[in-house]
Amino acid sequence: MKMMVQGMIRSAFLLGILALSLSSCKSKKNSTPIEKTTGAVEISVPFSTKEFYSDKDNFRAKSSGNSIDLQTAKKIALQNAKSEMAGLVQTTMKKVTEQYTQQRQMGNQQEFNNKFEELAREVTNQQLTDIAVIGEKLFKEPNGTYTYWVAIEANKQVVLNGIEKTISNNQKLAQDYDKKKFEEIFNSEMDKLAKERGY
Repeated sequence: MKMMVQGMIRSAFLLGILALSLSSCKSKKNSTPIEKTTGAVEISVPFSTKEFYSDKDNFRAKSSGNSIDLQTAKKIALQNAKSEMAGLVQTTMKKVTEQYTQQRQMGNQQEFNNKFEELAREVTNQQLTDIAVIGEKLFKEPNGTYTYWVAIEANKQVVLNGIEKTISNNQKLAQDYDKKKFEEIFNSEMDKLAKERGY
């Protein structure tokens, strides 16, 4: 009788373990990864970590290029990255100029704004020849083409120096230019840019 009771206890114990195992398997099935349920595949984008974001001292940008020819892929990537950086610099300069003109008393603020933004675009294009490549990645695609990723950087001081040099050569703009005030607003905007990107 005692043996029979022990056998029943063992059977009940084994059934309990089996039930737990089945329950565990079932819960795993219910938490199927999104890749399996939708067919979507997560892709890791190169240079997406913090050190490749713009900060208070540097403008940074990244992009890619794809071509059957490696050199063409590199040219496309660099051109795209420079274009992205140009947009970032020009947007920052627009904010700086707007704040600068609001804080200063000058004859024709709109005229200064327009001329200064035009000048900033010219300087930005010139300064983009003086950029540093801070990251490169090359992929050979299944179809035989090359995908090249590049990350670039331009120091804020280089951009600022270029603007100041150009202003000093423009008599009309130079009259309304307060270097200290302009740099103060520029640095403030760079700090904001850094905070937006998690610095």
